[in-house]
Amino acid sequence: MAIEIRNRLGLADVKSDFRHIAGRKIENIHNELLELEAKGELKVIHITDEHKPIEAETLFGWKKKIPTTKLWHHKSCGQCGNIPGYPVSLLWFMNKFGTEYVDERNQTSCTAWNYHGSATSNPVGLAAVAVRNWHRAYELGLFPLIHCATSFGDYKEMRNLLVENKELRDEVRRIMHKIGRDLVIPEEIVHYSEWVHVMRFEIAKLRKYDLSNIITTVHPACHCYKMIPEDCIYDKDIYAGKRTAVSTGVALALGAQVADYSTWYDCCGFGFRHILTEREASRSFVMDRKIRPMVLEANSDVCITQDTGCTTTLDKNQWIGKAMGYTEQVPVMADVMFAALVCGADVYKIVQLQWHTTDWRPLCEKIGIDWKKSEEEYNAYLEKLRAGEKPENLYEYA
Repeated sequence: MAIEIRNRLGLADVKSDFRHIAGRKIENIHNELLELEAKGELKVIHITDEHKPIEAETLFGWKKKIPTTKLWHHKSCGQCGNIPGYPVSLLWFMNKFGTEYVDERNQTSCTAWNYHGSATSNPVGLAAVAVRNWHRAYELGLFPLIHCATSFGDYKEMRNLLVENKELRDEVRRIMHKIGRDLVIPEEIVHYSEWVHVMRFEIAKLRKYDLSNIITTVHPACHCYKMIPEDCIYDKDIYAGKRTAVSTGVALALGAQVADYSTWYDCCGFGFRHILTEREASRSFVMDRKIRPMVLEANSDVCITQDTGCTTTLDKNQWIGKAMGYTEQVPVMADVMFAALVCGADVYKIVQLQWHTTDWRPLCEKIGIDWKKSEEEYNAYLEKLRAGEKPENLYEYA
């Protein structure tokens, strides 16, 4: 049953049992995964009580277990390089909650950029890289938590391909044995934003500011919910079950308003191949299809994202739009960064908004955050580093 959404704001009050069926038979991969494990074809990284999982509901009403502790961080190349406050905000929350984790330093890139950019890649290579990284978590007794939506979407595809194709399994198993590893597959492929989603009510307990006058718009990442869509988390109490629940859920839990806009389904403009070959197409797409509707239709104070490429593309292309005469601007940050910001994390040291190009200061002032004080303290900290003091870390390296 579909319900027409008429409200620009307050969508969380509209409820429906809406479920979208894609018009093709969708099998739950878990049963076949367990059958292959029973036959000795592979090993499964199970989610056990040790992981303190919380269940969420997917598009088809299936239950997805999200582990909340004993996690292995599979970080994102783009986050660490362009928006370091993204992973730092996540680790900041995990430290507050006493979450057991390993911030991995022996991870390889997922290599899915090549795959989505139509460059060098093949199923055996992609699947072998995925299994290599999963096995690193497995040998540490941890469960992989994927930071990047590109890796997340790729790994969901690789899991399904490995389950469905014996020839691929045999080839990847042969490669894994050559490097002293086994063919392992996680019971679930879990994105960091899903951890934020199931932890949103605990996160909301840390809130420092009133967000009732803050209007957010959410841009869901294509690789999170359009690839293997049956695995995506929906909640009939959020957007009436007609939008993805992740990211929207944490904004609502924090007390912010979430506004709808007509182009929510569109890509951010990144698109992989065309940002490499047709960059102007990406830039115009950002402004005309995403930023302008967010501002003109929803009067958005902030755009909330859940992925590396989306955050970078939507943020860093606005200054180019400004140079071309566009007046619409809106700060962009990931769900976990927004949550950390309103829970009292330092603007410069933790959330690190100084790396963003679109002006975020008006948002901080509207929320009531004293960013000038944070800037002064950060500059003083930099002077200490120049004088030879050791940097502050979120944790001590072993």
